[in-house]
Amino acid sequence: MRAKQMPSSILTRSKSPVILLFAVIILALSFFFFFLFSPSSTTTAAVTVPYRHPSVRPETSFVASLEHFLAHKAPKIPASSDDTVGPVIDHDVRRLDERKFVKEMEWLRGDPYYPMSMPVRVYVYEMPSKFTYDLLWLFRNTYRETSNITSNGSPVHRLIEQHSIDYWLWADLIAPESERLLKNVVRVVKQEEADLFYVPFFTTISFFLLEKQQCKALYREALKWVTDQPAWKRSEGRDHIFPIHHPWSFKSVRRYVKNAIWLLPDMDSTGNWYKPGQVSLEKDLILPYVPNVDLCDAKCLLESESKRTTLLFFRGRLKRNAGGKIRAKIGAELTGAKDVVIEEGTAGEGGKAAAQKGMRRSIFCLSPAGDTPSSARLFDAIVSGCIPVIISDELELPFEGILDYRKMAVFISSTDAVQPGWILRYLKSISSTQIREMRRNLAEYSRHFVYSNPAQPLGPEDLVWRMMAGKLVNIKLHTRRSQRVVKESRSVCTCDCRRSNSTHSNPIN
Repeated sequence: MRAKQMPSSILTRSKSPVILLFAVIILALSFFFFFLFSPSSTTTAAVTVPYRHPSVRPETSFVASLEHFLAHKAPKIPASSDDTVGPVIDHDVRRLDERKFVKEMEWLRGDPYYPMSMPVRVYVYEMPSKFTYDLLWLFRNTYRETSNITSNGSPVHRLIEQHSIDYWLWADLIAPESERLLKNVVRVVKQEEADLFYVPFFTTISFFLLEKQQCKALYREALKWVTDQPAWKRSEGRDHIFPIHHPWSFKSVRRYVKNAIWLLPDMDSTGNWYKPGQVSLEKDLILPYVPNVDLCDAKCLLESESKRTTLLFFRGRLKRNAGGKIRAKIGAELTGAKDVVIEEGTAGEGGKAAAQKGMRRSIFCLSPAGDTPSSARLFDAIVSGCIPVIISDELELPFEGILDYRKMAVFISSTDAVQPGWILRYLKSISSTQIREMRRNLAEYSRHFVYSNPAQPLGPEDLVWRMMAGKLVNIKLHTRRSQRVVKESRSVCTCDCRRSNSTHSNPIN
């Protein structure tokens, strides 16, 4: 008896789900292995996690970082020909300008975000070692001499540390790209590719550690070296960055570089430190001081929460000049008040430890103006988790175009601050909920004020270049306007006219 045969259509329908399922599995596996081993997956991973560098622990101590830098990064033999720049002629400037024009047209056509694109391209001058490495070695070899103090009693080397922004920025810019974490700035080796030019001259170290006349002579040499560069002559310095973070540094010659971008501690609109027209928010950039105390990290903040029993803390010098004279008035008003600590500051490690301990045990930390509108104490308070009470009417704050200080600090006008009892009444009126919120914001904001090597994403070095990117359009605008010089047009016309007169016997009617 023959077996009963099923119609072929039925057999086909019964097999089709199995075949379809098998095909789906094969297709899924194909996609999996394609994305797993294709080059694009590696690229995607790199873009998704651009800042991870688990093998390197950031160093936040200036002295420790400098020791490592000089031991491993500084050249063993200084450059031999490092005294002056060769003679610069107009032809050199014109050639650079032409190359720059070609490159900018290339960016304009190829980058839809130009000139707002990132990363910022920076050309770092390789200056003679007397302006760079020699000064770092001078600090390193003398920083243990704690007897070296300024006329007002401040330890010189500690002041240099507070204003060492020139070191932190330079160390990051010249590091091998494989060791860097910041992606919003890149060093370029061709001047025509640069958006900005960085001048790595340590103006603060030279001011404090050299004899007065020796310092002034070095300032003049640095000025000549920079202003002789073709790139400087092309823009008259408008795209050049000068670290002038201490208000006394580079003072004898800085009027000659007033077009450049200055890296400053504040604007000092009182006119005591900067001449009218030398500094402006449009042109220059304010950077935070390097904190004098250690960062109170998440664990520290949690442990110190129950220990913050002091309402208001201040430790520092009560006698100051200019806008800082308000310190004495506030000190007299608050001294002896309940839950308030007002102490005269002392130098050295003992003073640092006392300030750090006091800030970590306090809810609010007083930050009045110093000799200038700013004060390093503000940044000590931030990294200590102590809510700053800012009393400085003329103060301009670092990165204020990015950071909202109202969320983690209290601002009090000088007029209110000197009214009897006003400060304490105001601070006591702030609710515990507001205080907790400001502390949470402090914990988030503190990373923006801790310099390190390697420089960290969202650290102050990172925010510097974010702010610089916002200035690029104006820099290019003012550079273009400065290049429309009548003087050069007249000189060209004069030459052409002379050639014309020598060729033709009759003048042109």
